[in-house]
Amino acid sequence: MNYISTRDKNISKSPCEAILQGISEDGGLFLPEKTPALKEDLNELINLNYKDLAYTIMKYFFTDFKDGELRDCIERAYDKKFDSKDIVPIVKKDNLYFLELFHGPTLAFKDMALSILPHLLNTALSKLNIQREILILTATSGDTGKAALEGFSDVDNIKIMVFYPQDGVSEIQKRQMITHGGNNTKVVGINGNFDDAQNGVKSLFNDSELKMAVNNKNTMLSSANSINIGRLVPQIVYYFYGYLNLLKNKEIKSGEKINVVVPTGNFGNILAAYYAKKMGLPINKLICASNENNVLTDFFNTGEYNIEREFKLTSSPSMDILISSNLERLLFEISEGEDLLTKELIEDMQNNGKYTITKSMEERLKDFYGNFATEKEVQESILSLYKSSSYVIDTHTAVAYSVYQKYKNQTGDNTKTLIASTASPYKFGRSVGKALGIEDMEDDFKVLEELSIIANNKIPSSISDLKNMDIVHNQACEVHEMKSMVEKFIGIGV
Repeated sequence: MNYISTRDKNISKSPCEAILQGISEDGGLFLPEKTPALKEDLNELINLNYKDLAYTIMKYFFTDFKDGELRDCIERAYDKKFDSKDIVPIVKKDNLYFLELFHGPTLAFKDMALSILPHLLNTALSKLNIQREILILTATSGDTGKAALEGFSDVDNIKIMVFYPQDGVSEIQKRQMITHGGNNTKVVGINGNFDDAQNGVKSLFNDSELKMAVNNKNTMLSSANSINIGRLVPQIVYYFYGYLNLLKNKEIKSGEKINVVVPTGNFGNILAAYYAKKMGLPINKLICASNENNVLTDFFNTGEYNIEREFKLTSSPSMDILISSNLERLLFEISEGEDLLTKELIEDMQNNGKYTITKSMEERLKDFYGNFATEKEVQESILSLYKSSSYVIDTHTAVAYSVYQKYKNQTGDNTKTLIASTASPYKFGRSVGKALGIEDMEDDFKVLEELSIIANNKIPSSISDLKNMDIVHNQACEVHEMKSMVEKFIGIGV
């Protein structure tokens, strides 16, 4: 298995090279030259635990890893840092199945991939006999930052630097990042939104002067965002796990199709479900759920991707994104590998703020359904599900729940449905509490105490402990200053 660039398929890398590099030298994203088909019958996999299933799926993609190397990465990733022995519990509520992806150390789905990425990177370094350090540069809309910090803290040969929008994350998300220790970590707030942070990081990867200076420090740049194929592939696993769980518990029959609903911002999580479907997982509809930054909804309904619109700060900040980076991989797929067309579309967006796909590409989007939820609908969804089932969901999962209701009302489709529940409600306690009638308070932690009573479970210690933790990172910068912040961090010019 080799990986090619979305913008030039003549660029080809081994799995180790693609993981280490993160982004292609032409600015494109790496993707498999051909999506592998699952050879095993799903009924053969039904009793596998999460780690064994992860090995079964990932071995198709990371073909230059020896069996023992890949198994070691998986063992190190999915251990006691997860608070559920199942790693990903599936909870049935309101005739829906919630794939709880938030049982890792930072209480968000990003832990599923960012727990293994550091080990994949270090193994790749060793296999390619590269005697250099890696500097991970990451932009976050809230969850990736803390999950990456958690995964990479004090890992040999790796430093990590996280940029986040100062006013674009929840207070809990912010405290998770700025209180994080680790001798190899740096967190910087930027005056701008997530798109600014993401574009800033991408420009750093394409800065030849910075690359040369970093190289002179015996260091190489890489990414922990889902633009890195080493981040994306592990996410495919949990869609198989969810389906097999339903099969094992006789909620579905062998071969029966399910719908999958994913709250979507940067498009990585739903793209993983798309690849699971391409591998042979029986998925009917991929339901793309957006918040009021509904650029993806318009794309699926019109074929036009247009970022020339107001950027909105919502109660689901991890989805406050207008430039969905991973959509570039889907463009390549639905154009049937037309790399020059993919490049042209991305350049249209960069130059004109929008692009329109061809009719034949639109035809290949029929597996997707796109819609969005307003802030009012998010609040109503949290309350409605709680009233019907005593189950408390976070704001991002509420976006998915709301959009699913719209899909069902529009289509009458009663296909059994798996909802990706991407974060703990305690990460967004103020917004969830508001939906459930908790009185507004200045102290976020008092809101969480009230929420704990309503939800009838304990506040996770990883959040309750934040209250008394010291702030370690208190720097902020303008977007144009990001390069100098990187240079200072690794001692360029010192």
